[in-house]
Amino acid sequence: MFKKILIANRGEIACRVAATARRLGVKTVAVYSEADARAKHVQACDEAVLIGGPAPRDSYLQWQRILDAAKATGAEAVHPGYGFLSENEEFAQACADAGLVFIGPPPSAIKAMGLKAESKRLMEAAGVPLVPGYHGADQDPVLLKAEAERIGYPVLIKASAGGGGKGMRAVFAAEEFDAALASCKREAINSFGDDAVLIERYVQKPRHIEIQVFGDSHGDCVYLFERDCSVQRRHQKVLEEAPAPGMTAERRAQMGGAAVAAAKAVGYVGAGTVEFIAEQDGRFYFMEMNTRLQVEHPVTEAITGQDLVEWQLRVASGEPLPLKQDELAMNGHAIEARICAENPEAGFLPATGALKVARWPAHVSFERGDVRIDSGVGEGDEISPYYDSMVAKLIVWGEDRAQALARLDAALRDTHIVGLQTNVAFLRRCAATASFAGADLDTGLIEREKAQLFGQPGLSLALSAAAVVAHTLAEEATRESRDPWSRADGWRMYGASTRRFELEFNGEHHQVLLSRHHQGGMHLSVAGEAIPFALNSRSLESHELLLGEGLTQQRVTVKTYKVGEQVAVFAAVGSALLTEVDVIAHAGEGGSEGGRLTAPMPGKMVAFLAQPGDTVTKGQPLAVMEAMKMEHTINAPRDGVVAELLYGIGDQVGDGAELLRLE
Repeated sequence: MFKKILIANRGEIACRVAATARRLGVKTVAVYSEADARAKHVQACDEAVLIGGPAPRDSYLQWQRILDAAKATGAEAVHPGYGFLSENEEFAQACADAGLVFIGPPPSAIKAMGLKAESKRLMEAAGVPLVPGYHGADQDPVLLKAEAERIGYPVLIKASAGGGGKGMRAVFAAEEFDAALASCKREAINSFGDDAVLIERYVQKPRHIEIQVFGDSHGDCVYLFERDCSVQRRHQKVLEEAPAPGMTAERRAQMGGAAVAAAKAVGYVGAGTVEFIAEQDGRFYFMEMNTRLQVEHPVTEAITGQDLVEWQLRVASGEPLPLKQDELAMNGHAIEARICAENPEAGFLPATGALKVARWPAHVSFERGDVRIDSGVGEGDEISPYYDSMVAKLIVWGEDRAQALARLDAALRDTHIVGLQTNVAFLRRCAATASFAGADLDTGLIEREKAQLFGQPGLSLALSAAAVVAHTLAEEATRESRDPWSRADGWRMYGASTRRFELEFNGEHHQVLLSRHHQGGMHLSVAGEAIPFALNSRSLESHELLLGEGLTQQRVTVKTYKVGEQVAVFAAVGSALLTEVDVIAHAGEGGSEGGRLTAPMPGKMVAFLAQPGDTVTKGQPLAVMEAMKMEHTINAPRDGVVAELLYGIGDQVGDGAELLRLE
């Protein structure tokens, strides 16, 4: 076993590798960018080396600096994590040339599987089923469009060197092909330095099933069963589970055998994932092989009881696989939810900002257990525009799928993040849909269930307002003393006192009145309705609310967190974000200017889809930005005429910056 390894990555995977290495008595070295100087993975390792600026191209993609850091600190091996350089054969070869062990497959295997078109040819020779398509080297757009016509629409354009949904578009008609191809090529060249694409038939209602494989340097290779990763948005995974619902033992053996054959065809060593597209009738086709550990590997660990990072370290140090195929077994069911900083209601637009509050479910294990959190950030950390939007992975295990679903719902209910938008509420709704709960899975699940997933109201105004009032009263109570004059409860000897709260809720302004009677009773007046109100605040953040009276009385436990003027409210049935407006502080302020086309996040300008003088309509695509390694189209906020473009192609744009001027 190694004495010291360098982790050439960041975030939760770097933290995970550091934890496993520590358990095995292996020292670790972190590398970090200027943006990550205080990051969790830096603190998790024994040593840390600064390797450059915030952007990946200036730090985590600078492999010579990483090799220099490894040599300077005396590391014997390099763990690449996933993303960045994990599937770069040149980096793997450079490690070997520098006398360092690359904890992953040999460069030849990375190269063979890294180019999708080449890997398809290899898999065809190995007898692995393939989706009909074009995988040739000729990238003439006219030829590519002709091949799409030959295959028959709908087709899928995919970056040949890509992964993670980047450089991928589904095209349903010939008139959409040219624009989709151009966009794919832009994303591919920006993400992978190679704009080559392949064209494949777009399988209708497909399931995305992947097989975890592991090979050693002694010629042995096993599969650790399958994961269903069908629930996706923008070709990126949202929920993953193991084993795949409805998988028969016969089909599992067929897919596992095909995955092992694919790995052996390229002399694979280490952890890898062979991904398949599966028809609803069980037929499956090779899609690609990821020559690294996958983000969703914890669900495989949960059902097998194996630590795949430990397997990586042992295999890379020359040991044989810890178990043979017939020694591997599954136990129970596991589901992973990817918690991301993004706005599902705005097309999953990534969000940036500070995690003002990050509270996880009670009794979780941060490595293994029935409820597990893998995260590279904590409360107070920033989600920057330089890296992907993942905040954490929440993994649950149950004796069966029903128990795992129940634990997932409870864990998501108790996950409270404030300071920036996340998809936590969306994940909870997604897991509760009839399709997911009933295991009716395919990659179109989110679109099929969109009525249940988007535009949902969340908590009611009355309950949300009561929670804000409870938080304010609890906050004031902390400042009280035995001196009766320190109390701010508006006590009267006779009659009642009335207090006004100005709240912003779902984009609308509301005035809420709290009436307190001298006998002690309280009423809330919300939207013209008087509601009997009582509360029991256990702390500044935890409150039991009583709304109404008699048989219709509602008893609800809520958690509240206040950041500036914003109050986040969490309850078992959902959450809400309100603004408690300080009228005096905002006196004299004017209204904000509306109807401007502004950047929803920091990023780089990729294209303008209209020019000065063009007449545009509300909702028309006007600009394309690149942020968090993805392209985002920005639509016109209103009808108008383009007066001026305020940025050039390639310019860096700040959050909220006006991109073009509409008249």
